[in-house]
Amino acid sequence: MATRPTLREVLDRASSFLESVDVEGYSALYVFLGRKNWTKTDWLLQMGREATADETAQIAEDVRRLAEHVPAQYLLGWEEFCGHRFKVTKDTLIPRPETEELVMHALTVLSEIKDASPTPVDEQLLRVADIGTGTGAIAISVKLALPDCLVSATDISPAALKVAKENAADLGAAVDFYRGDTLEPFLAEAATKKIRLLLSNPPYISEAEWDLMDESVRTFEPKTALFAENDGLAVYQKLARQAPAVLAPDGQILLEIGFAQGSAVREIFQTAFPDKQVEIIKDLAGQDRIIHVF
Repeated sequence: MATRPTLREVLDRASSFLESVDVEGYSALYVFLGRKNWTKTDWLLQMGREATADETAQIAEDVRRLAEHVPAQYLLGWEEFCGHRFKVTKDTLIPRPETEELVMHALTVLSEIKDASPTPVDEQLLRVADIGTGTGAIAISVKLALPDCLVSATDISPAALKVAKENAADLGAAVDFYRGDTLEPFLAEAATKKIRLLLSNPPYISEAEWDLMDESVRTFEPKTALFAENDGLAVYQKLARQAPAVLAPDGQILLEIGFAQGSAVREIFQTAFPDKQVEIIKDLAGQDRIIHVF
């Protein structure tokens, strides 16, 4: 009786096939481990055993979808971000590692504010706003790390807000969510409630960059969360017009940017806040990634 191929053999064949159709080969193993909820150690212990019929069939179906450029995270229905598992759907942008760096800088800023205060800081004075929240990854991660912050988040998409609220409930994060375009939900109460830290990973890809995007991103991820007019600068320009009305006098801003947008976005916010400093922060890969207004 013929033996079945091992899990490693099945996944190796799947990886080779995906590479042949210009899809990242590792994505087959990534989805397999995600479905099993296995660690790399689990994989090393199990990869030499025979693959079951059900496992082989599931791998084949996943490879078929991956070959159609469906993102692995959409097949699984989740992505890890800042140590937490966030639900993702076709209505939300997939959280990415570089955005984790934005969260880390935000936590540093908020911790410095707390440490500099001679008395306990009231949560109203630690009001954080995340604009274009998508899955809620930024807002929820900040709230979970610093529970005494008052965290609010907005998105223009009702479907994305639904996912963000589900993620907040699942992870036990008390975040206030508002539907609205950029800072509009905060303008009505700007006279009495100011934002201490404004965060956003806004749409910043220009239409000219369409052909440079991975096909899985172009085909499946929500375009409203990716693309912006005015060479990708439109949302930054709108935030810069609105922010002076809602930001506390000593408030700060941290925004994710495209790798080639640093100078342009810095100029936009330096014009809006002539009395503040505006710096460009590079990511771990050495690319311009964050604008810090302080």
